[in-house]
Amino acid sequence: MKNKQKNVREAVLEILELIEKNQSYSNLLLNHAIKKNELDPKDIGLLTELTYGTLQRKMTLDFFLSPFLMKNKKLENWVRQLLRMTVYQMVYLDKIPDRAAIFEAVEIAKKRGHKGISSLVNGVLRSIQREGLPSFEAIDDPIERLAVSTSHPLWLVKRWVRQFGYEETKEMCELNLTAPVMTGRVNTTKISREKCLALLEEEGFSVEASTVVPEAILCYKGNLANSNVFKQGFITIQDESSMLVALSLGVNENQHVLDACAAPGGKTTHIAEKLNRTGEVISLDLHEHKVKLIRENAARLGLSNIKAETLDSRHVQDHFEKESFDRILLDAPCSGLGVLRRKPDIKYTKKEEDVFQLQKIQKTLLDSVSPLLKKGGILVYSTCTIDQEENHQVVEAFLKQHPEFERDDSVRDRMPDPIRPIVKNGEMQILPQHMNSDGFYIACLRKKV
Repeated sequence: MKNKQKNVREAVLEILELIEKNQSYSNLLLNHAIKKNELDPKDIGLLTELTYGTLQRKMTLDFFLSPFLMKNKKLENWVRQLLRMTVYQMVYLDKIPDRAAIFEAVEIAKKRGHKGISSLVNGVLRSIQREGLPSFEAIDDPIERLAVSTSHPLWLVKRWVRQFGYEETKEMCELNLTAPVMTGRVNTTKISREKCLALLEEEGFSVEASTVVPEAILCYKGNLANSNVFKQGFITIQDESSMLVALSLGVNENQHVLDACAAPGGKTTHIAEKLNRTGEVISLDLHEHKVKLIRENAARLGLSNIKAETLDSRHVQDHFEKESFDRILLDAPCSGLGVLRRKPDIKYTKKEEDVFQLQKIQKTLLDSVSPLLKKGGILVYSTCTIDQEENHQVVEAFLKQHPEFERDDSVRDRMPDPIRPIVKNGEMQILPQHMNSDGFYIACLRKKV
């Protein structure tokens, strides 16, 4: 057992190094490490917990370590990662005794470094055990204290406090440190939600019906992607807030719909299901390998009313007739600041200027797709970020330049009851705490007749 745990910690260390060195995605590296190390299913939970936990709380862990590393500021990256991972176990994991965590860290240090490094690791960790952790109260500024205690970059917390107020920001930052609930969307063209839940329970999954989205299910135990129900095309894995996008489009049978930035196809397939196997969804993405994912998802779900093509949506007017679509969805490229629970690495790699650069792309895309919408048709602009620069401000700028469009407040009637209070003037800014989901933005616009 001890060797297995040691292998788990070494695998975590490798993942953490690669994330920091190459800015690689944690979820991809995690899946690769599980396969490569042939880990026992019991150890996969620990690997996931240590990787995401250390990543999620990196700034907090560095704050805890800083007084004990005053004389050792030029540590090799792997040593710093090893210390972070071990302090994470000591502070946040009750089931692992401190002595076991410290022992494993020293063993890894001996294996990877020289005697001086293993002595340093042992000394730092024993000092923390003996002296305790520094207090967040030592940080005078409340915004900086919130940033350090919840491990969010200061620039980001300052922006959110300015946009949403301190209390909303605090709640969001704290929620971002928790594991998200896995959610699935039932393919109602094939099966009812009740039947789908029953089949998953027979397979040993712990699932329940969502109280927000009528076709959503919540999974508390097991990975839905490994279920027979998934393989049979009865469900898609998708966050609940993301499911609201297709609902906001208000599609009717036999309509012609454009999904302009569609990969990997979660919203495309939802729209196709809402069309009830009629009409057509044209799904575009810039990258061929991502278009392949859309096609694979459509095939698995048995949806033949999807046509996926590789195309830069900034050039759609060269390929499609003006006013040829009943509905258009632009789920625009964004900073992804609403999905920090799933992708904690984003908060350390994104910079404030990225938000402004993305806004330019988002505006260009809206300008490009909007002429393709029929009069009386609906255009939905959505992102998985919560920053007003990429959301409300983009829509405001678009409406100023396009008087032929207006806000469509009737979207409120298409939303499930718990969401209606969030709808204001045709737009929804969903924060993670609103429905324990990803942060998301949806704006519904109508082309005047």
